[in-house]
Amino acid sequence: MPSPRRSPPPSARQRDPERTRRRILEAAAVEFGAHGFAGARIRAIAARAGVNQQLVSYYFDGKEGLYQAMSQQWQQRRSELVPAGTPMPEQVRRYAREVLSNPAGVRVLAWSGLEYSGAGEHGAPPEMFEESLQQLRDLQAAGRLAAEVDPVCLLVMLMSAAMATTTLPHVIESVSGADPRSAEFVEHYADQLALVARLIGLEAGPA
Repeated sequence: MPSPRRSPPPSARQRDPERTRRRILEAAAVEFGAHGFAGARIRAIAARAGVNQQLVSYYFDGKEGLYQAMSQQWQQRRSELVPAGTPMPEQVRRYAREVLSNPAGVRVLAWSGLEYSGAGEHGAPPEMFEESLQQLRDLQAAGRLAAEVDPVCLLVMLMSAAMATTTLPHVIESVSGADPRSAEFVEHYADQLALVARLIGLEAGPA
């Protein structure tokens, strides 16, 4: 049974709760991005945010609640990043570029896969990907995508490719000699990924 949620002492209370929550979430993204869920420490998050440790429990009810709040934040960010109707090539280009503005968030997503237990723990809600999957199915129905292609597998491939500068930086550096985290390479890679998506027929329009 979870322990009762305690109010922080008066000396630890903040005048701006939303600003405090935002600082905690920003600090949590860095901590979870560096160490994953299992390795992240509330003490380190509080120190990075410059708040009393009790405030983390007060606002988010512990590490699990904080992680869930970050997941909700990412869902909101995703809806802003790729609004409904965004063509698939542009979707993958924007996802690939996200590492430039939100490197910690991309690392958290990578860690969530590494720590996945197979029991649905910290898994993404299925509806998060439904529109992108439906786009691929519609393109296939229109004859722009080969019938032999499994849209589910293709979507996973595209997402994996979009995260490559975070998950495979050593491979990128080995084969290209480029700094995989540099803005120049990320922009080039994102454009190339969008180009490949267009070449294999992932853009709506006349066949």
